[in-house]
Amino acid sequence: MYRLVCVSCGASYPPDEILYNCTKCGHLLAVRYDLPALAVSRKIWDSRPLSVWRYRELLPVTIEPVTINEGGTPLYHLKRLGKELGIPHLYAKHEGMNPSGSFKDRGMTVGVSMALQLKKKSVACASTGNTSASLAVYAAKAGIPAVVLLPAGKVAVGKVAQALMHGAKVISIRGNFDRALEMVHELCLSHGLYLLNSINPFRLEGQKTIGFEAIDQLGGVPDRFVLPVGNAGNISAVHKGLLELKELGLVDSLPMMTGIQAAGSMPVVRAIRENLPEVIPEGDPETVATAIRIGAPVNAEKALTAIRTTGGLAESVTDDEILAMQRDLARKEGIGVEPASAASVAGVKKLIEAGAIDRSERIVCVVTGHLLKDPDTVIRQCEPPTEIDADLPSLLAALRL
Repeated sequence: MYRLVCVSCGASYPPDEILYNCTKCGHLLAVRYDLPALAVSRKIWDSRPLSVWRYRELLPVTIEPVTINEGGTPLYHLKRLGKELGIPHLYAKHEGMNPSGSFKDRGMTVGVSMALQLKKKSVACASTGNTSASLAVYAAKAGIPAVVLLPAGKVAVGKVAQALMHGAKVISIRGNFDRALEMVHELCLSHGLYLLNSINPFRLEGQKTIGFEAIDQLGGVPDRFVLPVGNAGNISAVHKGLLELKELGLVDSLPMMTGIQAAGSMPVVRAIRENLPEVIPEGDPETVATAIRIGAPVNAEKALTAIRTTGGLAESVTDDEILAMQRDLARKEGIGVEPASAASVAGVKKLIEAGAIDRSERIVCVVTGHLLKDPDTVIRQCEPPTEIDADLPSLLAALRL
């Protein structure tokens, strides 16, 4: 019912072949379904709970999946922020409400299930944090070992804690994420571990359900999807899924795919601005938004296509803009997200103020991870608790009552 297809040369491979790149030209692979042969029914989907597996007909897993009820995340109408910005139809899809606290769970339920389906005995990834946490959770659920490589000193403590608690073998390298990914890729090819970074086309299949859910919750296709971009897998996955819905006749339009990067790590933005055929990697990416601190995004090829073919945009935001929006989301909408998540809404603010997007658009921003993923950054931004003596006069004095 599906095969692996090179996104560049079109070479086709059987679904049970363990591949991460095209063997003919080296480009990325994608899962291609025989869509006319699939028994996809909107009525059946609507009868199921909102979750990743609501859309199982458009997923490659044929065994009982490894699942802990991922997906079904809330879509919030950002009324106060929208009013301030003059955007009445501004929404946030809060992926931090997934089981491990990030959107990565959508990919890992499919990826780890595929590992079992393909008879792999162990899984591995490189990570800026969320991938490692999610992989550890789903590997534990599946009962198989997990190995994660992290750039030393560059991963938020909440994410490291998750990977350690769920039993992954955690290794920190003296190098950046891009080098960690190179190393784990080499390890998987030479020693048979199953690689579950977003270069794995099956993992992205789970992540495309963000778009499916948002359309179901919104009651139609938004004008624009806005996503933070690190390794560029998420924006690529959502675009792919919506293309499939359109080919199936379940939607009649596509949203403008818009990617937001941190100013200190913006190879995709530069490629769009300068109309480059491919990204030029950044050797030393730096941003407080650790989840998107990636200089050589492996899915850039797919992301550039998604942005360009839908008439989307790419924009960068500074760390100050990211942190300000993180605070605004918490204090004006009650939505707690990690810094990288706030980049999407910060990007919309910047684009609106620049007159680059229409204020009447229905805009869905994907906020990718929970506030508690990076508590240190939160603490550094906030005033510490006020300490007082344990008596009422001291309390009233502190409250200025």
